[in-house]
Amino acid sequence: METKPTSLCVHIRWMIRRDMPSVLGIENACFEFAWNEDDFIRCLRQRNCIGMVAEEDDKVVGFMIYELHKNRLHILNFCVHPEHHRTGVGRAMLSKLLGKLSLERRNRIMLEVRETNLEAQLFFKSIGFRAISVLRDFYDDTVEDAYLMQYRYQPSVEELAQPHNRISKLAG
Repeated sequence: METKPTSLCVHIRWMIRRDMPSVLGIENACFEFAWNEDDFIRCLRQRNCIGMVAEEDDKVVGFMIYELHKNRLHILNFCVHPEHHRTGVGRAMLSKLLGKLSLERRNRIMLEVRETNLEAQLFFKSIGFRAISVLRDFYDDTVEDAYLMQYRYQPSVEELAQPHNRISKLAG
């Protein structure tokens, strides 16, 4: 496998309506059972669902869709255009998500990965995700299983030394 140079100018921003043709193109280039436009719109209309894109030279080269929950983030769709694999785009997008984690609030990221998607499994494992369970017959489109993968926030020594507000922690 050829290793491409690490990209230095990836810009991560909120997904907007006019990104949809690029996002659909990337989705279809990456997945046999791709989401269609209605799937994206239905998901992004949910109050707790967020879409972000990765741009390189003003061109969308990756995207992620995730849900905000009380104590976790849940990645629903994560994709980098095949021409931009192993260039740092996926790491840049995940870095943005990891920055949203904290000891007090959302302290983990969850996602499901197809059992046949070894490339994604290895990528997420390299970031620090661990498979915590197998979800049997998880997908509607095949009888394929999924791995439920999780990343847990690791607080710094300084953060652990800070006094914690028990009341706000109990309040949620």
